[in-house]
Amino acid sequence: MAQNLLNQLTQLITEQRNSASMNIDRLSALEILQVINNEDKKVAVAVEKCLPQIAQTVEKIVAAFQHGGRLVYVGAGTSGRLGVLDASECPPTFGVQPEMVIGIIAGGEQALRQPIEGAEDNKSQAVEDLQSIDFSRKDILIGIAASGRTPYVIGALEYAKSLGAKTVSLLSNPGSAMAKISDIAIETIVGPEVLTGSSRMKSGTAQKLVLNMLTTTAMILLGKCYQNLMVDVQASNEKLRARAIKIVMEATECSKEIAEDTLKIADNNAKLAIMMILGNLNKETAAKILAQHHGQLRQALSQ
Repeated sequence: MAQNLLNQLTQLITEQRNSASMNIDRLSALEILQVINNEDKKVAVAVEKCLPQIAQTVEKIVAAFQHGGRLVYVGAGTSGRLGVLDASECPPTFGVQPEMVIGIIAGGEQALRQPIEGAEDNKSQAVEDLQSIDFSRKDILIGIAASGRTPYVIGALEYAKSLGAKTVSLLSNPGSAMAKISDIAIETIVGPEVLTGSSRMKSGTAQKLVLNMLTTTAMILLGKCYQNLMVDVQASNEKLRARAIKIVMEATECSKEIAEDTLKIADNNAKLAIMMILGNLNKETAAKILAQHHGQLRQALSQ
């Protein structure tokens, strides 16, 4: 078993040694940073090559949302943490319900802070974790693993596929087991890490970029922004309340006083406040028109 795993790791690009950092332990702080920075520059290029697959995934995510489904991320270690992070940022940023985007990490919540021994090797636990959230064919599953071979993630992908759900893999090695299972494979080939096998670095950065792109683009297509403003932001603290005022002012070119007063009437709903101001409408009429256009502010304003 150990020899088989060793052979597998030897074949992975993310486990190979990087010639640019062979003598990194002999460099100064600035020189080490230059090596890391030069390697990081390759990440955006690797992601760019995956834009067609990322776009396909966005379309599947939007379709799932429109039919009452959810986006579910599954990963272990760094990959799992990044999935949970992206999911947790969607409600405050886009005003969606917490269950719309869900992040599941091998080992559960405790694994967010410390490694859980053997969690990533447990395929059956992945199935149980998906069953615990009533995962169904309406949902879309994105398995995240730099290696493309994590058993926990493979177990989740296999289960999702058995239900008829759409499946996507986000990884940093070509021709992986995860890619073969999934409907779509997003292969961000960033090359060997600066520290051999430390996939929290370039691979993790690529994952963060892609996850940001997936949810942000899907939310834009669902009408969660107007122009480039986050009009569904949840004004849940002082900073976000100030941002909501700023958003209304920038979208309508109104004064701070008008923005504040309208937001108060609109229960701090920036999108509704903008509709009221630009449409010269009362709260009830503005809300009705927005609902008729499924929250698409630009469409509602153009009627």
